This record gives sequence, structure tokens and C-alpha cells, in this order.
Amino acid sequence: MERSHSIFMEKSFNVWLLMAGAFAALCLIGSAVRAESLGTVQVIGSAEPENAKKIALTFDDGPHPVYTPVLLDGLAKRKVKATFFITGENAEVCPELVKRMQEEGHLIGNHTYSHIQLTQDNREQFKAELMKTNTIIEEITGQGVTYVRPPYGSWDKSFEKELNMIPVLWSIDPLDWCCDDAACVVRKVESAAEENAIILLHDSYPSTVTAALQIVDDLQKQGYVFVTVEEILFD
Repeated sequence: MERSHSIFMEKSFNVWLLMAGAFAALCLIGSAVRAESLGTVQVIGSAEPENAKKIALTFDDGPHPVYTPVLLDGLAKRKVKATFFITGENAEVCPELVKRMQEEGHLIGNHTYSHIQLTQDNREQFKAELMKTNTIIEEITGQGVTYVRPPYGSWDKSFEKELNMIPVLWSIDPLDWCCDDAACVVRKVESAAEENAIILLHDSYPSTVTAALQIVDDLQKQGYVFVTVEEILFD
């Protein structure tokens, strides 16, 4: 009787081992399939279309406490990165928006402290505003500032060496600051859109925010990919 019981227990243990081994094998197979599936999805999701055309959205004069958050929400929803050329005085008022820009992968550039225009008589004041704004941005983000958009496009090339900064101008200007018709801004931008274009907008107006998000939706359908200006300048 004891021998029969022993044989029964031995057989039961062997069956249990077989079942445990089979279950472990199924788990391994399932994990491998899942990993392969996830890997495939990741590759597909991160790959750009084969015929993608790069284009850059840039925004000057911000951050604005009301309209910039709406713009950032829209860009995040569309998974689009932009470049923000901010003024030092606005950065001091809305540091949390500057930090959010950085955390969400946007590029932050310098637009002077008070939106001063460079002239023959204010070179040192202009330079001081650039340096002051660099410091403000660096204190908020913990990162240095490389790019500058000089207000009105007025620039002194010697600043590039003195301040180790790169000026960024634009190729499409719909004059959104003097037009509250979002549809008009959209038409002007889209009619001039081309690969490697840099679009100038201002995130201080509700019409511009509406126009910018419509431009993203329309141009994405045409095969454009929105990138920061450094990808246009150096890739």
C-alpha cells in the first residue's frame, strides 16, 4: 500500500513538473511575441514618411499667459515640436510656460529682453539685452541658449562670435500680428509652404493660435513634418 502510494505521488509530481514546464514555455513564447509586437509598433510610430518634407513653425514675442498654453496644448495633441523665440521680460512673468516648452521638447531661443530693435546707436544696449535674456532662460531651464531671433531682423554679425549665438530669420511671414483673420494667415502660409521653410508667427494672438494649428493639420496631410529650426539649419 505504501509502495503504491509512493508510486502515485512520484507520477503526480512528474505530471506537475511537465505542466509547470509547459506553462513556463508558454509564458516565454507570449513574452517574446509581445516584445516583438511592441518593437514593431515602436519602429513604425517613430519612423518618418519616406517622402517627408521638413518645415519649421516659429513663434516670437511670448510666452503669453493666455494664448501660449492653448498653443502648447494643440501642439502636444498633434505631437509637433516648434521653436519659441521669447523675450526676457515675458519669460520672467511666465517662467512656468518656459519650463513647459522645454519639457515638451520645443526649442527655446532669445528675442531680446524688451523687443528692442538694433540700431547704429544702441549696439551695447542690444547686446546687454541678449545677455540678460540668456541668463533668464538658463536660470529657468538649466540649459544654455544658442539661437536668437533679432527683432525686425536687424543684426550685427559680430555678435555671433562675441556671444556664441546663431541668428535665425524666416522665409514665410504672413504678418499675423496685424491681421486677426485666422483663415487669411492660413492661406498666406500654405500658399508659400515649401520644404525647409521657416514660418514666422506670434503666440500673442488668439487668431494666430487658431491659424497655427490649422496649418499643422493641413500641411501634415500634404506630407510635411514639423521640426525645430536647428533641424532645418543643420540636418
